[in-house]
Amino acid sequence: MAVDLEALRRDYQAGQLTEEAAGDDPLALFTQWLEDAHASEQLEPNAMTLATVDEMGCPHARIVLLKGHKDRAFHFYTNYLSHKGEQLLVSPRAALCFWWDRLERQVRIEGTVEKLSDAENDGYFQERPRGSRLGAWASRQSTVITEHAELTDAMAELESTYSDHVPRPPYWGGYAVTATRIEFWQGRSSRLHDRLDYTFNGSHWNRVRRAP
Repeated sequence: MAVDLEALRRDYQAGQLTEEAAGDDPLALFTQWLEDAHASEQLEPNAMTLATVDEMGCPHARIVLLKGHKDRAFHFYTNYLSHKGEQLLVSPRAALCFWWDRLERQVRIEGTVEKLSDAENDGYFQERPRGSRLGAWASRQSTVITEHAELTDAMAELESTYSDHVPRPPYWGGYAVTATRIEFWQGRSSRLHDRLDYTFNGSHWNRVRRAP
């Protein structure tokens, strides 16, 4: 039986978001919400949609993992030669979106994008499991392959090539999305959701409430 999409709905009642509770600092609020998501046992509390645009202005979106945040910078890592890497090269701006269904919360982040330093990339790369480090070499992300065996064969060869230390590929590293806007969304009953929108004016954050 086909799913009746028009009949799928949920009345959100998990909480509310007031200005008093949110405060003036969206970065502190984000940290708290991320900790809440982790405590709620979300499958991947740091999973976020990353949206970019290509040279024709066409949008593209995919799920990546947040691997650090400091001040206004939100970090993720990838292959610089991937589709997302190519798009960020021609248009170094991005949008991030977190969805935490157990808490009925969403966070949207928009900002400019810069590559992380070699030191930051090397440091994080060596913290990754060995299989993930080898996988960064084995998979030329976004290129066309004929079958999955190409990846497993490459991994087997790399196991012997890098029997000890696995260096970071020169085409692999991180990006920092420096937030200029952060919006917090809390589901409410009857679709009367809370939306608090923070924008950075160069020295401090301005906050407004938006209709859902």
